[in-house]
Amino acid sequence: MPTLRCMIANTSLPLLQVRGVAKHFQHAPVLRGVDLDLAAGECFALFGANGAGKSTLLRVLATLQRPNAGQFSICGHDGVAQRDSARQHVFAVAHGSHHYDELSALENLQFALGLRGIKPMPGALEDAMSRVGLQAFAGARVRVFSSGMKKRLALAKAMLLNPSLLLLDEPYAALDEIGVALVNDFVRARLAAGAAILMVSHDRQLSAQVASRVGVLRRGKIDECSVEELLEAEDWLQ
Repeated sequence: MPTLRCMIANTSLPLLQVRGVAKHFQHAPVLRGVDLDLAAGECFALFGANGAGKSTLLRVLATLQRPNAGQFSICGHDGVAQRDSARQHVFAVAHGSHHYDELSALENLQFALGLRGIKPMPGALEDAMSRVGLQAFAGARVRVFSSGMKKRLALAKAMLLNPSLLLLDEPYAALDEIGVALVNDFVRARLAAGAAILMVSHDRQLSAQVASRVGVLRRGKIDECSVEELLEAEDWLQ
């Protein structure tokens, strides 16, 4: 696995820094001033009711949507003013994860790497496919994949791209026990390599196995709490 490319001149700065990020759609506020710092080796599990803005926050941090206010930086690169530079250090595993249905699984990996100018080592793509259990489907078109298989393919992309900041949107959805173990093993490996991870989830028990910090998105802002408080709370989404 290649080494992380995130180089921050001031090592005291967090890998991800979010200040006052706000987002609205047709004047309806979704995010109302989100603040968050994530250091290398930290995994933050974010929870919240449906429609709270969790996926919107991930799209903003993945540089797919611009915030209406506030700022954020990834590896020292401004997520708005230096959008292209910041994008090189982040990858999101989300619903669909931008697969191309008419390409094969292997072609999807080749395309994702090509977009970032990455030339894989010989056998690296096949190794990633094997690690996510898709080696038998390398030549199959993605349009025949189940939701769980597409999630596994997205994890293979993340393994190859090796981002400094990994964004996971409902990583356990559509996965069996083997798939869940694959996700958590991958998360632990990325954290050990110095990545930072922001995970959106509805599953407190599974997320608590890998998260070092947790919080709930309420009324457009993040309320951080301890893992123990989250697991014990009965009204945790209120």
